[in-house]
Amino acid sequence: MNELEKMRNGLLADFTAPDIQESFRHCKTLLAKFRMLSMYDDEYRTILEELIPGIPKSAVIMPPFHCDHGNGIRLGEHVFINANCTFLDGAFITIGAHTLIGPNVQIYTPHHPLNYLERREGKEYSYPVSIGSDCWIGGGSIILPGITIGDRTVIGAGSVVTKDIPSDCVVVGNPAVVKKRLL
Repeated sequence: MNELEKMRNGLLADFTAPDIQESFRHCKTLLAKFRMLSMYDDEYRTILEELIPGIPKSAVIMPPFHCDHGNGIRLGEHVFINANCTFLDGAFITIGAHTLIGPNVQIYTPHHPLNYLERREGKEYSYPVSIGSDCWIGGGSIILPGITIGDRTVIGAGSVVTKDIPSDCVVVGNPAVVKKRLL
């Protein structure tokens, strides 16, 4: 198992390994081009599809956009991601159909070792993030590693999601707490 596979499987991975560094390089080269485009430019879709393989034609990501690999992002139909979002996709980030992501949202999958000596070794864990269908993630929200958010849930702007959130909720705050059940 190479280091990228370890990372995607939640195992301690060496992010200085050649396969991970090549994935970073490929992604950052594409992002540099993407950053200079609008969604109306001819190259927009071509670069987006190379950055995020399998992205549905109906999904939209507004530049600028930041990610670590791109190939760890899985989007459903009609997903909209507003400008200046950061998706650190060491593990998979999965977003269900018809979900709206506000500007400046940050989704993190990496988790560094707690022991400072281990952090010096250039290794980290990554835990997947899953967001259901028909969700709305308000601008400036932060979603931490390993989080699952259920379908039709609304995350209020500026919230920090530190625990799994069930379907059909309105969640706000830091840390985010359920304020209302929708159904």
